[in-house]
Amino acid sequence: MNAPWKTGGPGGRDQFAAYMCDDASLDVLRPLAIEMGLQPEKCYKGGLRNAVQSLSVAASPNILLVDLSESGDPLSDINALAEVCEPGTVVIAVGQVNDVRLYRDLVASGIHDYLLKPLSVAQVREALAQAQATFAAPRVADVAGGKSHISTAVIGTRGGVGASTLATSLAWLFSADYKLPTALLDLDIHFGTGALCLDLEPGRGLTDAIENPSRIDGLFIERAMIRANDNLAILSAEAPINGPLLTDGSAFMQLAEEFRQSFEMTVIDMPRNMLINFPQLAVEANVAVLVTEMTLASARDTIRMLSWFKGNAPRTQVIVVANKVQTALAEISKADFEASIETKIDLLIPYDLKAASMAAKLGQTFVDANRTAKSGAVIRELAGMIAEAGGANQVTGAKPSLLGKIDFKAMMPKARKKKAQAAV
Repeated sequence: MNAPWKTGGPGGRDQFAAYMCDDASLDVLRPLAIEMGLQPEKCYKGGLRNAVQSLSVAASPNILLVDLSESGDPLSDINALAEVCEPGTVVIAVGQVNDVRLYRDLVASGIHDYLLKPLSVAQVREALAQAQATFAAPRVADVAGGKSHISTAVIGTRGGVGASTLATSLAWLFSADYKLPTALLDLDIHFGTGALCLDLEPGRGLTDAIENPSRIDGLFIERAMIRANDNLAILSAEAPINGPLLTDGSAFMQLAEEFRQSFEMTVIDMPRNMLINFPQLAVEANVAVLVTEMTLASARDTIRMLSWFKGNAPRTQVIVVANKVQTALAEISKADFEASIETKIDLLIPYDLKAASMAAKLGQTFVDANRTAKSGAVIRELAGMIAEAGGANQVTGAKPSLLGKIDFKAMMPKARKKKAQAAV
């Protein structure tokens, strides 16, 4: 209803429609519709139930008046209306219940205004004029054109390297420390831990979005996402494992578009197989955080992923983060690892089993539960790098890769390069 606007005009939609339960209300509306240049024949007899039935098979009007007088549960029935209303429709409810709490709940659900019966000409004229002004106002996408939005994909080079831990911590930092409206999208559909890390139930929002991509709009986002705090909303899932969840990826791209309209930061916990199945997600990201370990297998896969980004998403800024670092026990030294991947590791996060256990016990993100730990400080440094890099990209319009800044091949001695290549 009053959801973020879609791009494009409202082609094929009527300017106005009203569904009233009584003749007295229709007698007020029809002459006023003529006066305001609206269509009086679009004033129908029948309340909210008739509106839901009609709009389920026809396009929603720009402005919709709907009578709740015969509704036993207005809020529940408004939700049914939202299922058939197209994004951008300005809805004015009419009813007989004079209750401040009901009014607030209706407005919070997306209703533009709530009018009490019996209707007066002045009251309806003012409400319709405000609705017309709302509809004619610049779209959210236009207003927010200069507002920056940073999309960060967090990808583990191997399973278990801690990509999900970093993704949840980054999302929490952007929302709590930076006070930015943030969305966390956990794309491990069957085994995601995004909600679990914050001690929340994942809900069915993500699976519903995948099964019905056409339903995704601003109102769907508001209802499907779970609030972790005032600035952080999560979309996660625990889909049944008795069958595959089939999708062409359109739902993911639609979700990313809605996030750009509704949030300032998006953090995507992206399993590495998504680079193969849905590469457009990583291509559209401002920043990609590659999370790796100091092992032979991780070195090999880091090389492959860096090559993938260089060839497929050259404008996405890549940050390489080594996690769970134990210098004395590492399979490969930092110097040899960097020589192998032919770029520097941007950050090293020390292994801290005690801190990870504490976060799990408290049901908090790693960085929230370990504010004084060294590993938490490094994650905060990573958040700062993303915020700074994303902000610079928005101003300049460029998304340079970190790989393009320094020619590590030219700086590396030939003997060292051969040794590193032999190691992997």
